[in-house]
Amino acid sequence: MTALEPRDAEVSARTDDTDDLHETVVAAVPEGVLGRTYRALSIGIVSVVFLIAFEATAVGTAMPVAARELHGIPLYAFAFSAYFTTSLFAMVLSGQWADRRGPLGPLAAGITAFGVGLLLSGTAGTMWMFIAGRAVQGLGGGLVIVALYVVVSRAYPERLRPAIMAGFAASWVIPSVVGPLASGSVTEHLGWRWVFVGIPVLVVFPLALALPAIRRMASGSADPAAPVEPFDRRRIVLALAISLGAGLLQYAGQERNWFSLLPAAAGIALLVPAVRGLLPPGTGRAARGLPSVVLLRGVAAGSFIAAESFVPLMLVTQRGLSPTMAGLSLAAGGATWALGSFLQSRPRLEPHRERLMVGGMVLVALAIAAAPTVLIDGVPVWTVAAAWAVGCLGMGAVIASTSVLLLKLSAPQEAGANSAALQISDGLSNALLLAAGGAAFGALGGGAVGAVHEAVEAGASGSHPGAFAVVFLPMAGVALVGAWVATRVREP
Repeated sequence: MTALEPRDAEVSARTDDTDDLHETVVAAVPEGVLGRTYRALSIGIVSVVFLIAFEATAVGTAMPVAARELHGIPLYAFAFSAYFTTSLFAMVLSGQWADRRGPLGPLAAGITAFGVGLLLSGTAGTMWMFIAGRAVQGLGGGLVIVALYVVVSRAYPERLRPAIMAGFAASWVIPSVVGPLASGSVTEHLGWRWVFVGIPVLVVFPLALALPAIRRMASGSADPAAPVEPFDRRRIVLALAISLGAGLLQYAGQERNWFSLLPAAAGIALLVPAVRGLLPPGTGRAARGLPSVVLLRGVAAGSFIAAESFVPLMLVTQRGLSPTMAGLSLAAGGATWALGSFLQSRPRLEPHRERLMVGGMVLVALAIAAAPTVLIDGVPVWTVAAAWAVGCLGMGAVIASTSVLLLKLSAPQEAGANSAALQISDGLSNALLLAAGGAAFGALGGGAVGAVHEAVEAGASGSHPGAFAVVFLPMAGVALVGAWVATRVREP
């Protein structure tokens, strides 16, 4: 082989320099969430959220029919709140499990329990068995959601976290449209049970895609050199107490008699010390910084979910919509939720995050207050769809922002515990406000709604608009309180 001529050598040297420069420039360009490093992980965990979103929209559409066929309209709120009650315990367990041994274990166990719960509900013969399946599903959901936050905390740098949270929100768009349509069609032609037993098939894809990527990038403890600490038994006991306390309060609200004061008092006795032990100090008084972030998450999620849970039932029983059309009335909310989450991820809006969250909560309050106007016959039913699209825009900005702020204010070794606190606030508020809404709903004739709907289908008339109004209007007030809490999320 001959040596290179001087000119050839010069060209070769320049080529090598150009290649080196290209590699340096490529290395200097920061990767996004779909860059080579993060692509598999991002697609995997967003697929998990997609599964949860599809379940929520599909099951919510089928729920009124399931409750009516199982003669469980008076227990309608329990079908939702049972999920949130058991998830409270699972959130604390998941936070400790993920901090000590990594998020892979709780994520795999949670997805499995999620699927098992769906199968139990889909094969239930009574309303209480249906609720038990929802409770098992809640255990899985609690394990999954906290584990996902720990994955984001460990695998993504701070600059990418708003983008991946926006990706979580975007994963709700397709299920918000397809979920109600598919669920409504299956419910009307095959029966509501197929909605529940069919969804677990979707578990396979997220497991196959997400778990290997998590094993590579976010497995193990936060500090591999440090010894693995044992589980904090005190926090686990408190988590059990908070779940039992929430369950007792829901039972008391459902019974509405003098004897129900005993389980109500027991529930409060369990809840108060458990909440104080599991949430950051100062959460109850909206102390600035992390406590207000955690409180705002609960206020926002609780008021919105408690109201949204009754929207399909209201449209089916009071305005005569089919389950498909009732579910589709909420479909636009998926797109606007994603839009709100996208807006909060823009770097130029970072200095204005607090005002964005305040505005978001005002939109939520307006949407909840506007929804029950469809109880007036002259108001078109599309009013709910328009109102919910506005409310979801606000929720997208607020929920994603609370997640971003929480991770920003948390040390790596505290991400699991603080994420659990955020989700506990979310789940506890959902359970308690659903219980309160369900009790008010039943007290004003909600238990007869199913019978009224059957009478309307037979040609008779009658309605219980007050039973629905007493759910929506107080929740709008709670959302307005959230607007004030949002002014206190910045550290002093």
